[in-house]
Amino acid sequence: MTLANQDFQLFRDFLEKACGIVLGDNKQYLVSSRLNRLLEQEGIASLGELVKRIQAQPRGGLRESVIDAMTTNETLWFRDVYPFEVLKTRLIPEFIKQSPGQRLRIWSAACSSGQEPYSLSMAIDEFERSNLGQLRGGAQIVATDLSGGILNAAKSAEYDSLSVARGLSPERLNRYFDQNGPGRWTVKTPIRNRVEFRAMNLLDSYSMLGKFDFVFCRNVLIYFSADVKKDILRRIHATLKPGGYLMLGASEALNGLPELYQMVQCSPGIVYKAR
Repeated sequence: MTLANQDFQLFRDFLEKACGIVLGDNKQYLVSSRLNRLLEQEGIASLGELVKRIQAQPRGGLRESVIDAMTTNETLWFRDVYPFEVLKTRLIPEFIKQSPGQRLRIWSAACSSGQEPYSLSMAIDEFERSNLGQLRGGAQIVATDLSGGILNAAKSAEYDSLSVARGLSPERLNRYFDQNGPGRWTVKTPIRNRVEFRAMNLLDSYSMLGKFDFVFCRNVLIYFSADVKKDILRRIHATLKPGGYLMLGASEALNGLPELYQMVQCSPGIVYKAR
């Protein structure tokens, strides 16, 4: 695949418009590594030709395949640890105190292959085991992602040995997974049943999602421009119930929007409370 500057700029414009991802000037190597196999399969020689073909068939499978390939799906279980401990020790107890008997709703945005929403479901189960009968209304986790292919993988809830080795303790693996043949593990039904997967582009409307008590939007905003990031954060705020919480990634910060969010130190970690 050739990477002429004009073609690279054309592809950058397409990707930002399609899903908000902003590619830096030095990301040609990333595009090559992620698209080479796809372009060889499709018999496409350049990025310019790729964009023209997508424009000619905007609803075809090629567009989704390109977005799937360019969307970062690297993830692991209980990533950074502290968000899930904060959920169990602070956020859920506060929710129960303020909304006794109500159902807890959590949005896992850009959920990738399912590790985050299933980790959230496991954390909720651990809270319930230690606090019998307190979460009387139960909990629902809505998990969304742009990629249809990665959502299908997440819905299957099946992972190989390499995947389950990344962030899962032996105790959690034995408690929450069934071994499904050599080197294959499947999340147990009670943990899966708490999670509902939906296809959604963060650039689109969130109105169909309803209201949430907590939103986990972690390690995805770094790929957007400053203006798009601010727009997403404003619209996430509109999905949060009064006093609800937003959790960002460990390397992300909410700069600005003090009229919408209050920073709360949790030691370790930071959450943002909706004003």
